[in-house]
Amino acid sequence: MSARIIDGKAVAEKLRAEYRTRIEELQRKHDLVPGLAVILVGDNPASQVYVRNKIRACKDVGIRSELIELPASTSESELLDHIDRLNEDSGIHGLLIQLPLPPHIEVHKVLERIAVEKDVDGFHLYNVGGLVTGNTVFPPCTPYG
Repeated sequence: MSARIIDGKAVAEKLRAEYRTRIEELQRKHDLVPGLAVILVGDNPASQVYVRNKIRACKDVGIRSELIELPASTSESELLDHIDRLNEDSGIHGLLIQLPLPPHIEVHKVLERIAVEKDVDGFHLYNVGGLVTGNTVFPPCTPYG
């Protein structure tokens, strides 16, 4: 078996084009613009780059994105309030909490607060458990590359 070189940029562009088409169809048929909210707590430079790339990818394919940047001093309660608001927002279809979080915030509480159907990362216990049983709303992206 010989090695096969994969052109990652070409594959990514092909996928983006497919997503653009599907999203345009959603808009045309159902008057629906998918919405993603990303919450970034703190000023971790790597997280900032990663989040900027997510926001850019959304724009490239026609997904409305909302970035909520909070200072590292944000309390757990304040963060949970933001999540509650986004869970109730019918224009937001997916929610990501950029990890890591500051040490004074309990990650499991935050991840469990996300509505299962909006848990894009698949970190809610329901989705993690469903990964084992094959019954998830959103499986975590990592096992699928």
